[in-house]
Amino acid sequence: MQQLILKSLYVVARLKYPKLRRDLWYFVRDNYYCKLVQGRYVIRDYVLKKKYKVISYHGEFDQELRYVLPFAYWHHLNGTLGKTIAAQDTKEFYFFSSNHEERFKKRVWTESYAHYNVPNMTHSNSYSFRNWAPVPYTEHFRNDIFVFDKPLLVIANKYNIEWDQPPINFLDIPTLDRIIRDYGSTYQIVYNRPLPSQIVQDNSETMQLNEHAWLRETHPSVLLMDDLYTRYYPSVVNNYNHLQLMVYANCSHFISMHGGTAALASCFGGKNIILSDPNWGIEHHFNEYENLFPNLSGATILHARNRADVLTHLSINY
Repeated sequence: MQQLILKSLYVVARLKYPKLRRDLWYFVRDNYYCKLVQGRYVIRDYVLKKKYKVISYHGEFDQELRYVLPFAYWHHLNGTLGKTIAAQDTKEFYFFSSNHEERFKKRVWTESYAHYNVPNMTHSNSYSFRNWAPVPYTEHFRNDIFVFDKPLLVIANKYNIEWDQPPINFLDIPTLDRIIRDYGSTYQIVYNRPLPSQIVQDNSETMQLNEHAWLRETHPSVLLMDDLYTRYYPSVVNNYNHLQLMVYANCSHFISMHGGTAALASCFGGKNIILSDPNWGIEHHFNEYENLFPNLSGATILHARNRADVLTHLSINY
C-alpha cells in the first residue's frame, strides 16, 4: 500500500511542478507522504492529547534542526511528547524534553530516508508548519557569561567533504583576514569551526584548514570557540553543543556555511549570512532560504552565492 501511495504522489508532484528537475520530484513526493502519515495521529494529537510520541533520530544535524526538533517542540507544546532519542551531546538541544536519551554515537546520513513519521523530512516547496514550532533557543540560553564590550559576530565556518567533493562552501584564510580587519573594531568576533572530536560526526569528513593557529597568531582579539570550550568546560558548559547554544543565544549577527552550520545560526533571530553555492545543494531549487530558514526563529537570511557576496552582505547589513 505504501508503495502504491508513493507512486501516486510522485505523479501528483510531476503534474503540479512540471518544470522541476526530474530527480527533485521524489523530494516533493516524500514530503506529501510525510504529511499524510500525520493523519494517523489526529485523535491522539488533538483529542486524547496524552504523552505518547517517541521521536528518535540520528541522521544529519542539518535535518534535525530543520525538521525533527521543531516537530518535537510542537509535541512538547501540545502536551503529547513522551520521549526523544538522539545522538550524544544533544540534551541541551532537547532542553524541553523531560525524557531525553542520548543513544547514538554516530550520525548516519541515510537514516533520514523513508523517515516518514516527521511531517517535514525532505527538501520541498510545500512545507507544512502545522505540527512544527520554532524552538526558543535564544530565550532559553541567553546568559550573562558571554557578554562583551562590543556586539558579537559569530563566524561559523566549515571545511568538510561535500557531496563527495572537496570543500565547497567555506571561508578561506584571505577572506577571514579581510572580514576580521574590516569588522573587528565594530564586533567581538567569535570564530567557530568544531573539531571532529567535539561533535558527533556523520559522513562529511572534516579537513584541515589550519586557520586556528593562524587566528591565534595574527588576530588575537578573535575569540575561538575551541579556546572558550577549553576555558568553560566543564565548569559552565556540559559539552561543545551547549557552548554553541550559549554563545549563539547572545548573538544577533552571524556568518555561516551551507548545511548544519547555517541551520544552527538561523535558530537565534538576528541576521545570518549563509554562504551556499547555488551549483550544489537542493535548497536553492526550493527557495528554502526564503520559505524555511527564516521560520526557524524569525531570522533575516542573507544568501551569499560566493565569498564576494559574503563581503557585499556585510558591507550593506553589518
